[in-house]
Amino acid sequence: MIFLPRHLQRFWDASGYFCQTQWEKLLSTFEGYEWILYYIGVILVPGLCFWGLSGLLLLVDTTEKPTFISRYRIQRGKNEPVDPVKLRQAVLTVLFNQNFISIPMLVIYYPFLKWRRDPCSRELPTFHWFLVEMAFFTLLQEILFYYAHRLFHHPMLYKKSHKKHHEWTAPIGVVSIYADPPEHVVANMLPVLVGPLAMGSHLSSITVWLSMVLIVSIINHTGYHLPFLPSPEFHDYHHLKSNQCYGVLGLMDHLHGTDTLFKQTKAYERHVILLGFTPLSESIPDSPKKTRSAL
Repeated sequence: MIFLPRHLQRFWDASGYFCQTQWEKLLSTFEGYEWILYYIGVILVPGLCFWGLSGLLLLVDTTEKPTFISRYRIQRGKNEPVDPVKLRQAVLTVLFNQNFISIPMLVIYYPFLKWRRDPCSRELPTFHWFLVEMAFFTLLQEILFYYAHRLFHHPMLYKKSHKKHHEWTAPIGVVSIYADPPEHVVANMLPVLVGPLAMGSHLSSITVWLSMVLIVSIINHTGYHLPFLPSPEFHDYHHLKSNQCYGVLGLMDHLHGTDTLFKQTKAYERHVILLGFTPLSESIPDSPKKTRSAL
């Protein structure tokens, strides 16, 4: 019982020392140009995560290969294959949002971070503090995104803005940031950026956080419930029905009762991490549709 915590502590200490040493080397290399490290951390690394994962999924969605993945599709018969015209529009919108909204916002974000605490300071956060930050960021994003998302479902805003995102009733990974500019700013960007600013976080924490948010958002929009990955059933149901499941984790939906219909569905029963290779749509199949008896 004593060995395991000490063993883990040695591992964390050794890892922390290694990371701290590498970070100090980077600071020495970019001395006087720390802003380059900032842009690598908040733009390049998360961007590579986004397009790396989205690109792999796009290959699957456009070629329908490997064929076995189709067994894990949540909405059967949708995007088989994906509409190329619709996909092109989505990719162009995503590129616009990234280059003309996200990047300018991250440029403006930098002086605010420096005012709060230099994100490129020499000392890296401890592993324990890093976990505290991730928990805080996640909870804050859940709250802010939930209310922002519900705001954009108001009839006035939905028709003018959010309806664009819901053109994809069966989503694919790349459409995770397919949205009108106002929605991208208020619902996609701000709930993610407020946490690190409030905590005065280090660049290392911000880079991991931004990358993690994009990866999770892509998974939630894949349209596939793949083994050993977070379940996308919750958000996929939102795209299907639109008046349920507004949050990321489901905490705020539980609080406000905006998941009651979802909890009555087979999708709710499947909303778990798949720990095997049998698709949940097969192990927990939909109820057979009622048919009228011919008289």
